Amino acid sequence: MTDANSTLAAMFQTMADSLAAHHANPYRIRAYRRAAKSLSRLPEDVAAFALRGALDQIPGIGRDLSSKIREFLRTGTIQAYEELKHPLPPDVLSWTSLPGLSEPVIHHLYFRLGIRTLPDLETLVRSHLLRTLPGVAASDEALLDAIRARQKASLTP
Repeated sequence: MTDANSTLAAMFQTMADSLAAHHANPYRIRAYRRAAKSLSRLPEDVAAFALRGALDQIPGIGRDLSSKIREFLRTGTIQAYEELKHPLPPDVLSWTSLPGLSEPVIHHLYFRLGIRTLPDLETLVRSHLLRTLPGVAASDEALLDAIRARQKASLTP
């Protein structure tokens, strides 16, 4: 097995484990594990497959994982992997106590959308875009009330 294959296999396995710990979509977890297994058994360098435009010929590698492999070959890392490696700041992680927000949703808000503060979160909720994310269970009003209460509590000495 080549270095790229083993590195990618390890990264995909780590991503699967991290997603499993966050109770993410089981199909997504399984896809990462299957890709890791395929890459670890690949007799040829994955870069050769990429050069031929044949990543989809590797069992378990679809469009999403192909793009992650190409990203790795181009940059030496995968942004989604880096995001999963770094934990959320404690104040952001505390948002899990807000109605309808789970850790995977907060992870997406923080790393993908750049939501870093309660005012940022409040703006997102007011825009009604938060409800378009899968996994958000609370109404906008319930979440806005909880955000306002938290902001008020943080201002009170």
